[in-house]
Amino acid sequence: MTVDEASSTAYQKGTSSTSASAITTGEDVLVLGTTSGTTITATQVIVQPAGGSATSSAAGVIPFQRGAPTTSKQVGQIPANYSEGSGTIVSGTTANQATKAALAAYPGGVVDRVVQLSNGEYEVHYIGVNWPHHIFVNQDFTVAGAE
Repeated sequence: MTVDEASSTAYQKGTSSTSASAITTGEDVLVLGTTSGTTITATQVIVQPAGGSATSSAAGVIPFQRGAPTTSKQVGQIPANYSEGSGTIVSGTTANQATKAALAAYPGGVVDRVVQLSNGEYEVHYIGVNWPHHIFVNQDFTVAGAE
């Protein structure tokens, strides 16, 4: 990658402001900005403090731990001809009604899209929770099943 700096590029070493001249070759940095091909125009450059690590609490970084997957399960009615990725994305009132039904039955997640299936039912794509991932809502906006 090539990093271009602008006159407004901000530099930090850990949580303290610093200057571009305080950064030495070979230091690990996080560059925030806009990309074009293999070039980043930096708006902010953050250097890990010496002796620190990427998971240092001083840097305010919380290490990621991958969760254990659960076994797949289904409840209720899953449309017989359902295949993941099929259907047409819907929006507006229809998507809002399907979302409302799904969240009432399975609170706590985030809906990122609603798809109308070939049988007229809706698949509400649900993220941010371990289960369910797909919630099926019928034409009357009643939850029919989940997987």
